[in-house]
Amino acid sequence: MNFNMIIEDPILSNVEITIERIAIRAIIMANNRILLVQSSRGDFKFPGGGLEENESHEECLVREVREETGYINCIVNQKVGTVTERKIDGYIDNALFHMTSHYYLCNLATEDKTAQQLDGYEAELNFTPKWVTLEEAIKQNESLIERCEQNGWLKRETFVLKQLNERSKIIK
Repeated sequence: MNFNMIIEDPILSNVEITIERIAIRAIIMANNRILLVQSSRGDFKFPGGGLEENESHEECLVREVREETGYINCIVNQKVGTVTERKIDGYIDNALFHMTSHYYLCNLATEDKTAQQLDGYEAELNFTPKWVTLEEAIKQNESLIERCEQNGWLKRETFVLKQLNERSKIIK
């Protein structure tokens, strides 16, 4: 499986700068369930986040999985896809926000956990790790897409969940 998607809002002509971000996201599946992070709004997202300076994709994923889920023994396997998002930045005038999310299949070597270490907005949204079926996550996210315009990750994460669901049907 290898997917690639571009999500692009209409871009205004007065964009003067581009803010670029690279994010790395984990796909962790076990026993026909996937490990996702659920917010207090009910939506699901993949554990992962921004790549820090001088950090490899693998280092970022291990750190982000530990911070967002508490699992401390994440093993990064192969990259399976990319989603690129381009939209007007919500914080800086006349700026384009360009984010590329890289998705990797991962495993947990053990079930060992530590306390979550959430960023401010993650704590505010009460990010909680949950093992759910792909169907449950897709259904929940789709029920929220029209009502949560300000949640930028819903379209991206639902697209990837659907890609995984289609692939799992082929394998079965």
